[in-house]
Amino acid sequence: MNRWLFCMGVRKCTLLWPGMIAVNLLLTGCGGRSDLGQVAGRVTLDGAPVENASVEYTPVSEGSLATGRTDANGEFSLMFSRSVAGASLGENIVRISTFDVAYEEGKGEYSIPERIPAKYNRNSELKVKVEPGRNRHNFELEGDGSKVVQPRLPPGV
Repeated sequence: MNRWLFCMGVRKCTLLWPGMIAVNLLLTGCGGRSDLGQVAGRVTLDGAPVENASVEYTPVSEGSLATGRTDANGEFSLMFSRSVAGASLGENIVRISTFDVAYEEGKGEYSIPERIPAKYNRNSELKVKVEPGRNRHNFELEGDGSKVVQPRLPPGV
């Protein structure tokens, strides 16, 4: 009897695996989390795709931050956590930024400059509503011609 409850060595647990899968589906549900919507989209600045920008959705009322990063075409999808895709339902403030701190062997830490105006990140004016199911949010950002303010780096960076 114990051999069906515990797997030892390379024995196959043919009766244990189907039960574990069934319990997992019951606990997590087949459709994912009902408090999240799947979010994907595209970011452009003055008509050009923005590569390697962070995209953050912060719920206005309750929920947690969701993040994503744009690819070479400006496309992104949001993750609620490392293993859960989506963003909190309802109204979210959106922040888009290219600023980052990187490390390169022989060069050390260095900053990647901000290319996005503050009205889209630090002082964001962007708000979207995340609905249940699939959401597509495209952001066609415009540079305002003013100097982009660079975030302050901690000492030593």
